[in-house]
Amino acid sequence: MKYTMAIIGFGGMGSWHAENVLSHIDSITVKGVYDIQKSAQDKALSHGLYVYGSLEELLEDREIDLVTIATPNDSHKDYAIALLKAGKNVICEKPVTMNVSQLEEIMETAEKSGKIFSIHQNRRWDKDFVIIKTLLDQGELGRPYFIESRVQGSRRAMYGWRGHKTNGGGMVLDWGVHLLDQLLNLTDSPVVSVDAHLFNLYSDEVDDNIKIFLRFENRVSALCEMSTNCLVNHPRWHVSCTDGTAVIEDWSCKGKIVKLKADSQMSWSEDIVYTEAGPTRTMAPRPEYTTNILELPEVQTDWSDYYKNIVNVMEGKAELIVKPQQALRVMKVIEKVFESEETGAGVSCHI
Repeated sequence: MKYTMAIIGFGGMGSWHAENVLSHIDSITVKGVYDIQKSAQDKALSHGLYVYGSLEELLEDREIDLVTIATPNDSHKDYAIALLKAGKNVICEKPVTMNVSQLEEIMETAEKSGKIFSIHQNRRWDKDFVIIKTLLDQGELGRPYFIESRVQGSRRAMYGWRGHKTNGGGMVLDWGVHLLDQLLNLTDSPVVSVDAHLFNLYSDEVDDNIKIFLRFENRVSALCEMSTNCLVNHPRWHVSCTDGTAVIEDWSCKGKIVKLKADSQMSWSEDIVYTEAGPTRTMAPRPEYTTNILELPEVQTDWSDYYKNIVNVMEGKAELIVKPQQALRVMKVIEKVFESEETGAGVSCHI
């Protein structure tokens, strides 16, 4: 079956959605765009897309089955509710809303309308994340206890509207929402505490460097960090488990696994060991015979699988992969992140 799609907001992400769908999703055609910016309207026309003269015109277009919202964050709620009430299926760019109450209002409207509402958390299909999820699902490294996830850049500035608080800018809502969504999907346990260190080093309005610490009820701890001022990067992922450690260095997914050998017992010497750290037993290197160095698992990922899932849901063949309830959980954690920053202390919760 063929479906017809429109896009609200034809900036960088809006045009990416159009190109991705037209290139990879045979069952969806992109008809048109609604955007209040003349430059975006001209770009849409140059792509051969129809430009709606008003939101009302789009809402009344009976050909449209699906609409993707790719506007600044502060406008997501109103667009989503209007589209759902008009009988359209809706995809919303992340972060889905500015706060929990706005998302709850959309979810209530979606339930009444019977239409699909999902959030474009495309980084669930990132290769690095899928590798880590595969490792933890397999359980071969034992119990995870500390997960570190970092995205680091060095260009300092927040681009465009993302640097303005009124639009929902800042790194927590820009990249933090991705990293938190990934961590919550890695750990099947409630978050019981949140501690955040947010910095606005180069922005007058919003956070531009962030560190967020989570503790889960199952005693897993996690750190997610987003930096715009890092000139020497940490690994993208560093995952500590009881029986091994996994590292992914960067977006190219270079990395390794170091796993303890099940049948090798390490003996302790009564003599002090002399190392670069000085005389010590605790910091002496582990004997090589007690570990195996393994390659990261091979995985296949594709961002377009998000839209393929949406098509399958519209045809009644699948459930949503990115569910509004999951986005609600992320938004609840984000509210605790901002609360922690305001109080300067960790915040207890059960999310």
